[in-house]
Amino acid sequence: MMNGNGYVNSATEYVQRHHKHQPADHQCTSHLIKHIKAPVHLVWSLVRRFDQPQKYKPFVSRCVVRGNLEIGTLREVNVKSGLPATTSTERLELLDDDEHILSIRIVGGDHRLRNYSSVLSLHPEIIDGRPGTMVVESFVVDVPEGNTKDETCYFVEALIKCNLKSLAEVCERLAVQDQTEPIDRV
Repeated sequence: MMNGNGYVNSATEYVQRHHKHQPADHQCTSHLIKHIKAPVHLVWSLVRRFDQPQKYKPFVSRCVVRGNLEIGTLREVNVKSGLPATTSTERLELLDDDEHILSIRIVGGDHRLRNYSSVLSLHPEIIDGRPGTMVVESFVVDVPEGNTKDETCYFVEALIKCNLKSLAEVCERLAVQDQTEPIDRV
């Protein structure tokens, strides 16, 4: 559906278009939506930085990427203490600057998130009469032995909610400071 500004405004349509996960019986999947009071280009300037997730992800203490930022690039992420993990190896699956879509897959590390894949997409919207962003993040992951699908989804959703809350805080702070140009473009 188009709103008066020509934007598609149906979260369901975005999920159907960009977040197509095909979970197996031993996997769970979900999607979350966050509305951010900052323009898409500002939010995207942080999200697209596969090499610097610590700019907004509170559980990441360090990230090392070797090589150019392209499909297939791997990053080694160090996780802050307090989580049941210390490292994660993640592969860049998709980075679409035109459609504002980032997809990653976890390919290793010392954690219980096996066969984890996520898609994050950004969509322009108007919030309180100003340019804003609807963020949709979805995932699919194996359910670890000894856990239920509900427990696994709840845990992953809690992590994503923290990341999206932090992303909103960082972007809204920058937007208030009138830093509306993309920051740290690769």
